[in-house]
Amino acid sequence: MEIVQLHDKAFKKFISNNDIQLSIDKIVEKINVDYTNKRPIFIGVLNGSFLFSADLVKKFSSSCEVAFIQFSSYSGTKSTGNVKELMGLNVDIKNRDVIILEDIVDTGNTLEKLMITLKKHAPSSIKIATLLFKPKAYKKKIPIDYVAIEVGNEFLVGYGLDYDGIGRNLEHIYKIEE
Repeated sequence: MEIVQLHDKAFKKFISNNDIQLSIDKIVEKINVDYTNKRPIFIGVLNGSFLFSADLVKKFSSSCEVAFIQFSSYSGTKSTGNVKELMGLNVDIKNRDVIILEDIVDTGNTLEKLMITLKKHAPSSIKIATLLFKPKAYKKKIPIDYVAIEVGNEFLVGYGLDYDGIGRNLEHIYKIEE
């Protein structure tokens, strides 16, 4: 079993890149059907979603636009519960179909703040696609439209997810060893 050391913590391989790609393929199939002959704007939530966003958009079969927005709520291995907008929206989404691309949805606090922010710009629709979803941690009522992989409450790194700034570049997803 592959182990990586990040700062003061050890992480073991949890989800292979191959399994990640197969899971993305499944949700892109649904998105391709739902958005046939439409031109959505994919909005990736930085920093964590950059790899997921790139891999998903490459597999999308219609015309689209891509933008990014940045929020932060983590310190170390825990959510602070305080969501900060670090980089705002830089495209016009009025009367447009928006698909939010999240690396992980856990409590839903970031997602709730993001939805409030985007709805102010009057898009015609907003859907949510996430690579990872923690249903036991989720506390909001916002529907998650496309879930690639459901996971437990373990702390994860790799494939865009970090631990205090490092680990985003790992090809696979790793979970913390307690």
